[in-house]
Amino acid sequence: MKQPVFGRVLLFVLAASGLMWAVSGPTSALSPTLPHNSFAFAPSAHPHGHSQEVWSARWWTWNMELPVTDHPGTPTPNFDVSAGQSGKVWFLAAPFDDGSPESTQRSCTIPRGKSLFVALVNGEWSSLEGYLTEQEQRDAAVLQADHIVPSSLFCTLDGEALDDPSDYRFESPQFSFDAPTPWIFGPTGGPATAVADGYFVFLKKLHPGQHTLHVGGQVLYTFDADGFDFAGGINMTYTINQL
Repeated sequence: MKQPVFGRVLLFVLAASGLMWAVSGPTSALSPTLPHNSFAFAPSAHPHGHSQEVWSARWWTWNMELPVTDHPGTPTPNFDVSAGQSGKVWFLAAPFDDGSPESTQRSCTIPRGKSLFVALVNGEWSSLEGYLTEQEQRDAAVLQADHIVPSSLFCTLDGEALDDPSDYRFESPQFSFDAPTPWIFGPTGGPATAVADGYFVFLKKLHPGQHTLHVGGQVLYTFDADGFDFAGGINMTYTINQL
């Protein structure tokens, strides 16, 4: 089992990582008259014409086609939110929390008119990693996502918490990608297929101004159940300047 893989959680994000839980942010820029969770689409929604299962596949394609250097799934001080981004939907990721500022705090500027699809904690398996058929990839991805602790998941925007983030688990269709060499999960890239499974949140468009987004969750393997012990997670605070 690749322990850093859940650093692919990348939410890295969004999971996408021990976790530090305390965070404070500015007063919400959202209207106080809006209902709770007005900042996120419901899990069944199809933002920009696609299911969130499809958006999770696109998030992973973006993630795995990025160069290793300064990859957003690593705790880099040179984080660039615009890397690999295109279109009306941009993706956010985060590395596993190693206690460093680079793994727990980021600032970025989002251009006007962009929506954000954010990873909490998730995983994938691909043909580059020895899983050649769709069913093999799916079984491995589902097993990995089953080790995410649902009760540990969180997503807050400007102090408002997402209700029931465990409802936001999405299993992707099989998708294709073309990884660089080296790539984020191995020394040799190339064309490949994969399946992903895990937790994402699709934010509605933010009002112009500064926002604080706090996302993450934990992954847990135990020796009794899995043959080895591993505990880790994502705990990322994004300070977002929305133009």
